[in-house]
Amino acid sequence: MNTKNNKRRKASREKIESVFYELIQTRELNQISVSEICKRAKLNRTTFYVNYADVYALADAVRLSLENAMDEMYREDRERGVNSHDYLRLFRHIAENQMLYKTYFKLGYDQEHKVVRYDTQLAKEHFDNRFIEYHCEFFKGGLNAIIKIWLAGGCRETPEELYEVIQSEYRGRLNDISPASET
Repeated sequence: MNTKNNKRRKASREKIESVFYELIQTRELNQISVSEICKRAKLNRTTFYVNYADVYALADAVRLSLENAMDEMYREDRERGVNSHDYLRLFRHIAENQMLYKTYFKLGYDQEHKVVRYDTQLAKEHFDNRFIEYHCEFFKGGLNAIIKIWLAGGCRETPEELYEVIQSEYRGRLNDISPASET
């Protein structure tokens, strides 16, 4: 494919995804049709089907897009085998990509794939290897809940302010948690 067609395809995908983000905020996935997306995006159905098999494939592409962005954001940390605990990076990404994250949560992908990964080895040290599974779920669920509330409010607080909330809640235990997709 030549560059012109690549740009056109990228622009088409962006239009489709933008309309999808808008629609999914007020509807369930099974209530969204390819026809409606195409009409609102001012694209032919053929253009949609060149990019996605159906609305469910579009939803999966949105999920994959976020998860790939998260993986890339923390790739260097993983390669070095460290947890940077850089929640500012995560919160800035969320603030810059609010509709993507709102869509991710609306589709319920956070139930399968948490935005936050818990470092169980450090948790075992902090909690004397007791009730680790409970600690993990508590922190992952809590952080996802905070992110959802922040998104619902339009990310009014700055990423730095949200990070302060996290720091005050976890009182130095940020070493147990790492902003990345669950392993």
